[in-house]
Amino acid sequence: MALSDRLELVSVSGIRKLFDLAQGVEGVISLGIGEPDFDTPEHIKEYAKEALDEGLTHYGPNAGIRELREAIAEKLKKDNSIEVDPKSQIMITVGANQGLLMGFATFLKDNEEVLIPSPAFVSYAPSVILAGGKPVEVPTHEENEFHLTVDDLKKYVTEKTRALIINSPNNPTGAVLTKKDLEGIAGFAVEHDLIVFSDEVYEYFVYDGVKNYSIASLNGMFDRVITINGFSKTFAMTGWRLGFVAAPEWVIERMTRFQMYNVTCPVTFTQYAAAKALKDERSWKAVEEMRKEYDRRRNLVWKRLNEIGLPTIKPKGAFYIFPRVKDTGLTSKEFSELMIRKAKVVMVPGNAFGKAGEGYVRISYATAYEKLEEAMDRIEKILKNKNLSGGDIGV
Repeated sequence: MALSDRLELVSVSGIRKLFDLAQGVEGVISLGIGEPDFDTPEHIKEYAKEALDEGLTHYGPNAGIRELREAIAEKLKKDNSIEVDPKSQIMITVGANQGLLMGFATFLKDNEEVLIPSPAFVSYAPSVILAGGKPVEVPTHEENEFHLTVDDLKKYVTEKTRALIINSPNNPTGAVLTKKDLEGIAGFAVEHDLIVFSDEVYEYFVYDGVKNYSIASLNGMFDRVITINGFSKTFAMTGWRLGFVAAPEWVIERMTRFQMYNVTCPVTFTQYAAAKALKDERSWKAVEEMRKEYDRRRNLVWKRLNEIGLPTIKPKGAFYIFPRVKDTGLTSKEFSELMIRKAKVVMVPGNAFGKAGEGYVRISYATAYEKLEEAMDRIEKILKNKNLSGGDIGV
């Protein structure tokens, strides 16, 4: 199947559809976008300016500049217990998303299957499809706090299964896999000879004393894991479009070839800024400040949602919360549209993240505390004063 044919199988993100619906709604509070509301720390911006002033505006290596790959290797060893060769086992990408598609393209054959825990980030299934594979949703469950289990995986693995994706901390549920969870998933991957994609872009935003683990650090797993990460969430650098991948040498070699004919190389001066940022203590102080503020907001939103009648698991990571709305009698889409029109609050319907997301909505608490308070007040007012069936929908 040609790439143009595969594009016909990929629809516009459900997140973007809600944003389009919210356009022109005066006084709207958006709890939909998955982006830090913090600006990039000033010292990181200064590093980029320095690089520009020094003339670092030319092509760089296809896999990324040496300085950044070496800085990432140090970070992976220190924070993730993953030892890599920066020359051959790390590459820099134009955002973490790019790493998904290029990673799948390195090994997937037509119609080979990829297990995707659901609810899942909206880019996973389209990336699999565009690379020629077949996404297979593996439902996770509220009663298990949306943790992926081996029992879940066993129900969906077939002879065609080639890989699986894990995302911890998770978007959209905020679930964080334990080391025991990962050990079970690792054993399953070995048993079925699967490659594991580990999306760890929210790794530093965990709460309640929870620790985040990287599956590639487990004994013998590095050779079958493609770890995807980036700077968008960690350092509030979403617009910089800078990510990275750590993987076995054969994967990086093939991904680098793809990048050569795709974007040639990531933006040079932003890479220099990121390399310096990784080694600057001010960067990590900023990360901790953001984490503490996200935690404060998380506690507020979780408490208020449960009080107003939307049962909610307390997330352990990322900056999302995933309340259950099915008890209102509305679908995820109906509930989200009602809240835009009546409460002027944007949230994302859970079914945008897969079939297992139906009956829930995703709320991002990456917005100011005061706005979150106001948004919760508006939601509460609608839930108390409106008949949620029939006439209120679509008004």
